[in-house]
Amino acid sequence: MLDLNKLINDTQSHMKKAIEHLELELGKIRAGRANPAMLEGLHVDYYGTNMPLNQVSNISTPDARTLMIQPWEKSMLHPIEKAVQAANLGFNPQNDGTVIRINVPVLTEERRKELVKKSKAEAEHARVAIRNTRREANEHAKHESKGMPEDVVKDAEDKIQKMTDQFIAMVDKHLEAKDKEIMTI
Repeated sequence: MLDLNKLINDTQSHMKKAIEHLELELGKIRAGRANPAMLEGLHVDYYGTNMPLNQVSNISTPDARTLMIQPWEKSMLHPIEKAVQAANLGFNPQNDGTVIRINVPVLTEERRKELVKKSKAEAEHARVAIRNTRREANEHAKHESKGMPEDVVKDAEDKIQKMTDQFIAMVDKHLEAKDKEIMTI
């Protein structure tokens, strides 16, 4: 027997994950201002082990144009510097012996438009994930509803559609905010 409330809760959970992933990906897109999330996903060789940068150092933003990486061990300065250069993020790290400073360059108009395209692509990925979740939930409801009244299944599909519309609207809000952030000089 189909538990429609569980199906709807599971569907909502999957859609929330799509939004969380979108937020994570949009955070990685730099908008001219320094943000520690720009270095997320960067790994450093830590005594033969590949470690995330945020597990071997503290990353901060002393001002809007500067990222500061303060390793917990001075011996990590050079490997962190090499990792930032190897990541090809368009940054030139400066090692002063105690911290690594990264000056975030001002974005050109062309680069801003590329970043808007990238953020739109990420938003579309999130929309597709949400729609796929809706489709799977509807298929599951139809498949598992043998012997149930049609109006119960129809109500579940309506709830799933309303939820889908809400999450798509969230994606659009995130995209609009990111586009505004990117295009603001």
